Order: sequence, then structure tokens, then C-alpha cells
Amino acid sequence: MDGNGRWASARGGLRVDGHRAGVTPVRIVIEECVRHEIGALTLFAFSSENWGRPRDEVMSLMALFVESLEAEIEELHRRGVRVRFIGERGELDARLRASMESSEHITATNSRLSLQIALSYGGRADIVGAARRLAEQVERRQLPAAAVDEPSFAAGLALHGIADPDLFIRTGGEQRISNFLLWNLAYTELYFTELLWPDFDAAAFEAALQHYAARQRRFGLSAEQVRIDGGAV
Repeated sequence: MDGNGRWASARGGLRVDGHRAGVTPVRIVIEECVRHEIGALTLFAFSSENWGRPRDEVMSLMALFVESLEAEIEELHRRGVRVRFIGERGELDARLRASMESSEHITATNSRLSLQIALSYGGRADIVGAARRLAEQVERRQLPAAAVDEPSFAAGLALHGIADPDLFIRTGGEQRISNFLLWNLAYTELYFTELLWPDFDAAAFEAALQHYAARQRRFGLSAEQVRIDGGAV
């Protein structure tokens, strides 16, 4: 969800004004996912690298996370959305952690949409953590090294239990994935738009879905094999 700061600067405002404006498209995308019966949505809210931003901006973002969670959780629960957070929580303040835990508890039994919010998350750290957990199992002789495979590795990742994403959307014009879900995005369709995140609306989301619908997903097979096997687009 890129471009909040640039959106605010273009209007003579502060970066935090852009972050605040970015709450509305979050709400829109969640609503559209529910409407389209999309099963899972993962939002990259704050990366592990974002801690290097100016302290005032980081503190404002943390306060906005708390405010938004407390304001939106009942509506998310009413809509049948299950909220889950991925990332390292150690650096987050106590109030935010409490709001996150409360949101996860309140929505734990919902199944209409699984909403993952990546907060203080980094894809490389995610992979290292999964590797460390497997190494510890092998070291304790709970798992033979020969049994280490892709499923056992993926089980240690933050997104375990959720299917790999079908579609990755990045706003703001940058064409990179910026350390997001590095393992899980192996065969994900990538969609980049010049729109800044506060300007991303239902029509923009629909355009991304139409782009995805036009793709032929081959997963390493040839186009001819997919046509013969009736592979899904």
C-alpha cells in the first residue's frame, strides 16, 4: 500500500495525513474482497525496514494502527472477517499489542475472509525463522534431515495455513515486492499501478482483478499443457 507520503506532500500536508487518508482504501478493499467472495487478503502495513523512518512518523503510524483497529474491529467481526497479524511484535508498544490480540480473539471463529495484516514484517526474516525452527527440530531429533521438504518448511512461515497469494497488488508506481512474502509469492501474478494508495478505490481494485483474470497461470508448465489439461486462468 504505497504512496501515502507522496499523496500528502502533493497536497501540502504531512506524511501522517497520507497515512490517515490510506485507511479508506483499506476499508474499500476489504469490502470488495467480501463482495467478490475472495477468501484471503494480506495487507503490508509496516515493514521491518520501516522502523528506520523518522521517529515522529513511526509514532504517528503506531497511534493510527491502534485507532483504526479499535474503530473497525466490530464492523470487521460483523462482516465475518477473521483478523490475524504477522510479523515481529517485540518492538510494538503494549497498547498496540493488546489491540492486536483483542482483534484476533474477537474474530477468531470468523471464516468469510481471512485478513492478515503484516506489521513489522520482513520476508527474509520470515524465511530465516522458518529455517531456524526446522533446524531446531532436527537438532532435537524430532525430525530427520531427510524429511525436510517444502511443506515442512512452509509450515514454519508466517502465512502458514493460508494458500499462497494468487494476486499481488502494489500501488505508487514502484515495481518491486520490497521483502514481502518472498517464499509465498513464487507463482503469484504481479500487478503494479501508478495510483497512490489513498486514490485506490473499488474501480482500481476491479481493474486489478480483470488483469488477473486475463492471465494464464502455468506453474512451470507450457501454455499448450495448460490448454490440454484445462488449467485455470
